Amino acid sequence: MIRTRICDLLGIPHPIVLGGMGNATTAPLVAAVSNAGGFGTLGTSAFDAASLEREIASIRERTEKPFGINHLLFQIKEDMFAVTLAATPTLVAFAWARKEQNLRDYYRRAHDAGCKVMHMAGEVSEALRAAEAGADVLVAQGTEAGGHVGWMSSLPLLPMMVKALAPLPVLCAGGIADGRGLAAALAMGAEGVLLGTRFLATNESPLHANFKQAIVDSDGHDTVLTEIPDLAGQRVWPGAMSRAKRNRFIERWAGREWAIRQDAAEIGKQLAQARAAGDIDNASLSYGEDAGLIDSIKSVKQVIEDILADAEEIIRGRLQKLVR
Repeated sequence: MIRTRICDLLGIPHPIVLGGMGNATTAPLVAAVSNAGGFGTLGTSAFDAASLEREIASIRERTEKPFGINHLLFQIKEDMFAVTLAATPTLVAFAWARKEQNLRDYYRRAHDAGCKVMHMAGEVSEALRAAEAGADVLVAQGTEAGGHVGWMSSLPLLPMMVKALAPLPVLCAGGIADGRGLAAALAMGAEGVLLGTRFLATNESPLHANFKQAIVDSDGHDTVLTEIPDLAGQRVWPGAMSRAKRNRFIERWAGREWAIRQDAAEIGKQLAQARAAGDIDNASLSYGEDAGLIDSIKSVKQVIEDILADAEEIIRGRLQKLVR
C-alpha cells in the first residue's frame, strides 16, 4: 500500500484527491472518491448558500469518510463561506486569489472551525504566499490540467514547489490520469496527486454522457488555452487561462474575442443550452491533456484501484530494477 503524509493529515488510506471543480463535482462523485479511500472535494462555484448546504448534506448521507470543500477566492461569498465553516469539513481548499486579498484571515477562520487548509497554485511565488498565510497543504497545478490553469507544466513546477515549501506537503495536479503519473509525482517529492479529468470520465461524474465520451475519444492534443469560455460567461479569473476542447465553439470565436464582449449575455445563454443538451461541438468542454491517457469510463472505485496497482507495480518493479 502506498501511504504518505497526506494520508495521515487527511485521514485517508490513499494519496489521491479529487479536485474541487466548480460545476463538475456533486455529492455522488465526492462521496464515491472518499468511499473508495481517496479524498473527495466539492467545488462551490455552481451553488448558492442554500444549495451548497443541501449538497453538503447529500454528501454526508452518502459517506462518513473525510471530504473537503473548495472556494475560488476571487469570487468568494461570505454567506457560502459561512456554510462551509458551519459544516466543518476535514479540509477547506482555496484557489485563484486576487493579489490584494488577505489569505491569512480566511485560513485562520477555517482553522478556528477545525478544518485543514489547502491552496492550489501554478506559481512558486503564489504557493509561498499561501504557505506564509498558514496553509497546511499546497497543490502544484501544471498547465496540462483542464479548466483554469497557469503557464508552467507540472514537471518543473512540482520539484520547485516541493523545495521552496519544505517541509509542507505538496500535491501534484495536471497531466495525471494513471499509476504512472502517481509514481512520477511521488518520485519528484509530492505527497500525492489531485485529479480532475480522470474523475470526470467516471460513472459517478455529473457530466453529460457525451462529454464523458469526448474525454475518452480525445488524443490529448485537442485542447487549447483560451479566454473565450470566460468571456462568454462574463467572469474574469485573475491570471488564468482556460484549457478547453478545441471545438466549433472555440474556433467560431478565436480571434474575435471582441465580438463576444459585444454580445456576451446571448452567447453565454447559447453556451448553457449547448451544455445542457450535451452538444460537444457548441459547448465549452474543460479537460486536461491527460485525456489522451483515458480510454474508458469506469467507476471511481475502479479508477483508484487501477492507479494504485499500477503505481505500486512501477515502484516495486521497474524502479527497483534500475538501481544496481
